[in-house]
Amino acid sequence: MTSFFAGSAIVVYLFAFGYQVSQLRKHSNAPTAAFQLASALAIVLHGAATYGLLFNAAGLDLSLLKICALISLVINVVLFFSGLKKPIHSLFLFLFPISALSLFAATTTPSTKAAVVIPPTIEAHVLISILAYSTLAIAALQALLIGYQNWQLKHKHQNLLMRTFPPLQSMEALLFELVWAGEILLTMSLVSGFLFYENFFTQQLLHKVVFSMVAWVFYGCLLWGRHFQGWRGNTAIRWTWAGFIAILLGYIGSKVALEFLLV
Repeated sequence: MTSFFAGSAIVVYLFAFGYQVSQLRKHSNAPTAAFQLASALAIVLHGAATYGLLFNAAGLDLSLLKICALISLVINVVLFFSGLKKPIHSLFLFLFPISALSLFAATTTPSTKAAVVIPPTIEAHVLISILAYSTLAIAALQALLIGYQNWQLKHKHQNLLMRTFPPLQSMEALLFELVWAGEILLTMSLVSGFLFYENFFTQQLLHKVVFSMVAWVFYGCLLWGRHFQGWRGNTAIRWTWAGFIAILLGYIGSKVALEFLLV
């Protein structure tokens, strides 16, 4: 059933992507009921497939590609509900193809890590961490789009994609909402790790913990600068990506090292 759910989600994701592109070519920016329905269906199917990928009789499978499928799911869920109030559906132009690819890779590639049975407290820590990384990944993508939008406005360009974006002020407001949420979740992840792990600084976790703390400092500086110095534009983009690169080095880097290099 997992393969069926994954395959169905991939088809619906690609259908929704194609439909959105066709709407943009007609100069229609507003999300239609058909697009909203297709998006919701794809996310539900993605959720069912991800559950089957992560949980099996042997325990919880935390292989890199399985986690990537979960992260893309969380990102889509957050943006779907945020998009009910904000005009940010154009972000799905990037996310739906990525989600389809992540599901295909997770379904067709053998697990690179044995499934494990872990206590509920550790499962909660893992879930909070994934939520933090996913939220900050959305913030990094949002920062890229703001940089692109700012460049287009300075050069007085108005291409098809630009016309789908909300005003720059709204885009920046969304960016800092995401950074605030990600920083709170990252704080909860670090605190729960200190509380629930007997030794949070073991060799296998040290790389991830150090870079997560570095990212926490970067995002904290960004929020301080926004509140007290009014940081925005390229300054906000640079700090957002500095934090996200630390997240990538800490999480993805450690996963790659442990699962592919140190075997």
